[in-house]
Amino acid sequence: MRFLFVGDSMTIGSAGEHTWRHRMWRHLERTCGPLGEAYEITGPRDALYDKAADAPVSHAYADPDFPAPARRHLAGWGEGWLHMAPLVADVVREHRADTLLISLGLIDLGFYTDSGRTAENVHRFLAGARSAEPRVRAVVLPVIPNVRARHDAFFAAECERFNELLAKAVAELSTPLSPLLLASPPRGWDLDRDTYDGTHPTASGEHRIAAAFAEALHQGWGIGGPYDAPHGPPLP
Repeated sequence: MRFLFVGDSMTIGSAGEHTWRHRMWRHLERTCGPLGEAYEITGPRDALYDKAADAPVSHAYADPDFPAPARRHLAGWGEGWLHMAPLVADVVREHRADTLLISLGLIDLGFYTDSGRTAENVHRFLAGARSAEPRVRAVVLPVIPNVRARHDAFFAAECERFNELLAKAVAELSTPLSPLLLASPPRGWDLDRDTYDGTHPTASGEHRIAAAFAEALHQGWGIGGPYDAPHGPPLP
């Protein structure tokens, strides 16, 4: 298995953070390694976003023992389905990714495209990935509405509508050759506890996002095992 993490600012993370990618790597080490399930994490990028530099140039992960190969990803601050759709074919082909873990959409809806056009970019993205690897599989996380949804009814409705369109796309486009899974929203998500600014995850938020992907992989395809966060907060 060659995992590719695809996401926006919630996935790339910023200087000094662990990121949910790190939590997921820990989970894979705990559950796949002991079972002899070989895996790699791949991708063209490995940096965190540096807010001071306003660029993805930091390597100051909270865990200095996070190994360089496991830091790889295709995530960007301010990037969404719109930005990743033109890139994914080349990335999948060059890095031989076969299992995509995708968390995208919030930035699209917040700044670039409405729910319908964002859903069109989901189709473009998946078609691109499959053009490079017909057997590629993907787990897709629904959009987690951020604090803006509390006071912007239109934005909240767009998030809800996009998640409906995303669920429809996953159901319609999944095939035996190239299966797709829709992860459940992170269990027990609380903006005040699980984000530090109403959008970006705290440590508990990182664990909850990783758990959503881990549970989808385990329940859907028998990969890994149940999520456990022995060094993090309990997940209700």
